Amino acid sequence: MSWTRRLCAALAGCVLLLAGSAGCGTGDAREGGASPAPVGKILEDRGQDGQPLREVAPEGSPDVGIEVQPDTAGGWDVRLTVRNFRFSPAGAAARAVAGRGLAHLFVDGRPVTRLRTSTYRLDARLVPRGTHHVTARLHADDGTVWAVEGKPVQSTADITASEPAPAMTSDAASRRKARTQGADTGGPGSPDGGRGAS
Repeated sequence: MSWTRRLCAALAGCVLLLAGSAGCGTGDAREGGASPAPVGKILEDRGQDGQPLREVAPEGSPDVGIEVQPDTAGGWDVRLTVRNFRFSPAGAAARAVAGRGLAHLFVDGRPVTRLRTSTYRLDARLVPRGTHHVTARLHADDGTVWAVEGKPVQSTADITASEPAPAMTSDAASRRKARTQGADTGGPGSPDGGRGAS
């Protein structure tokens, strides 16, 4: 009779182990073992480019700064500085992940490119003579625009392009550089006073 109890106990143990392991692979778990949760809140308002805004709390929110400098070939070097944000690789899933995505670059409100890196060379043809606004805006991988307090997370730099000379002297290059001004998000001199539209 004791062998029957041991056999029943062993069978019961196997059933519990199998049932427990079957419940572990439900497919609800995602990266890091956590269930996916909505990131932020989609606002009714849309950004200037028509994309929906994805509101996140100010604490730990993504942020971007932009610096634009003339290069030796007559174009412009754009450098982004991001906080609480990582650029997603090409082919990333089209879903919002906290603090990830890409930057959209605009000149005078016109879209130029999408960036998955912090540097870009802006061709001189896109910046004719005069003063221009170069804006970097952070997007989630699903196309929504990261927003804080109802405003897109973005930064704008004002640049002034002079008419190119046949051969730019170092003195002319110095004057051109002196007319380049940056306006980081929320910084003094920002034409929009912060994260507002460009």
